Amino acid sequence: MNLNSYIFADEEHIKREKAKVKAAKKSRWWQQKCASGICAYCGKKFPFKELTMDHVVPLARGGTTTPGNVVPACRDCNKNKGVDTPVDLIFKKL
Repeated sequence: MNLNSYIFADEEHIKREKAKVKAAKKSRWWQQKCASGICAYCGKKFPFKELTMDHVVPLARGGTTTPGNVVPACRDCNKNKGVDTPVDLIFKKL
């Protein structure tokens, strides 16, 4: 898919959500979510501190920092995913 076909969120939305990320990373629910140490994308095990918070629907595409939209991911998977959703990644493989 071409990046030009995405509709990106406004900067205010992104700024608000990034503020929520800081608080969410310190929360008990995030610690519990990362307790297994498993990356949601590659399935490999990592130490807690090596997992990042990934938004399934990226903030840039209107995603929110809510338990249903946030998963632990290793740095490589998070970086490679970029502004794509998991569905976008599946279609790219086809």
